[in-house]
Amino acid sequence: MLQTLRYRAWAVVATVLALAGSLLAVGASSTPAHAVPTTIPLKITNNSGRGDQVYIYNVGTELATGRQGWADASGTFHPWPAGGNPPIPAPDAAITGPAAGQSTTIRMPKFSGRVYMSFGQKLVFKLATGGLVQPAVQNPSDPNRNILFHWAEYTLNDSGVWFNSSQVDMFAVPYSVGVQRSDGSTTTAGRLKSGGYNGFFNALRGQSGGWGNLIQTRSDGTVLRALAPLYGMETGALPASVMDDYINRVWSKYASSTLTVTPFGDQPNTKYYGRVSGDVMNFTNGSGAVVTSFQKPDADSIFGCHKKLDAPNDQVRGPISRTLCAGFNRSTLLTNPNQPDTSSSGFYQDGVTNHYARHIHAQMADGKAYAFAFDDVGNHESLVHDGNPREAYLTLDPFN
Repeated sequence: MLQTLRYRAWAVVATVLALAGSLLAVGASSTPAHAVPTTIPLKITNNSGRGDQVYIYNVGTELATGRQGWADASGTFHPWPAGGNPPIPAPDAAITGPAAGQSTTIRMPKFSGRVYMSFGQKLVFKLATGGLVQPAVQNPSDPNRNILFHWAEYTLNDSGVWFNSSQVDMFAVPYSVGVQRSDGSTTTAGRLKSGGYNGFFNALRGQSGGWGNLIQTRSDGTVLRALAPLYGMETGALPASVMDDYINRVWSKYASSTLTVTPFGDQPNTKYYGRVSGDVMNFTNGSGAVVTSFQKPDADSIFGCHKKLDAPNDQVRGPISRTLCAGFNRSTLLTNPNQPDTSSSGFYQDGVTNHYARHIHAQMADGKAYAFAFDDVGNHESLVHDGNPREAYLTLDPFN
């Protein structure tokens, strides 16, 4: 799925989001299925301070049928028509968003999907034979390359709503998400500190090693986004060797000592023990039997939490891989042989680390963000959840 200058079909992303919602729902809520209505309101507030026309898109997978499509402002689902090869234009799914200082309320259906918001221009979506083609702005020829946009991700099902901000692919628009619980109280996530938007880009520009090359601008000087390091490597903005020194030190350390992984917070007795032999880290269980092995990863595998750090949806390899991915991105594997390390005070302290994620977390009001795929290890993600939500919120925050 993650190829150089590739298009991304929605089907894979939606499946992952739906699965995540289902897994979170198990044991997370005793709310009866009938308590969550077919749609809930999503209040979108434009505090951006920008005068651009905002466009909203609600795209994803209908959970009841598994069909891909989009929802209009009323929450009515519209399946995508058949795609083509080459991809053909998708129907216009844009919803006119609120002007600066105003709010608009739309409805969220039982979906696993994304809420896109673009400034000044509508996004270009196309349909391939495998589903919706997502914007892929690491591709210089992508038609959305010069549009300022971002997205939030959510799952709404019979067990409630999970709604998160995301910088897994890029950091572009300052925004936050929220939910009003059944008791009337609210919770929010993803809000930057005052000055955090400029603070992030200034910090990235000042970071040695090519990290400032992740920033993309428009010809008129408008800052559009910073690509996540995975895509920065695809474009050549970051060297493929950017994590090699840290990887080599980790491999050397655990050739003569043991890395202990306790992947489940509610199962403290479930432990796996990693030791390096050559280019392989083998993990054994308490009986000494090898349960899974990992080839020595590269930066691509670490930033994408895939390939040599693939994380299948199982109860052994996937949870261990998630833990390793978080440890590499946060550079905690050398300082703590017991993983996951859940105390943020020790994150990103090595000179070789995911500086993109480091600077994002440093600018968040509560320190939480989805800056890489498994940033939820240890609950450091920007997520709101409620089992019986009254209303969800998406706020476009100030760019200054």
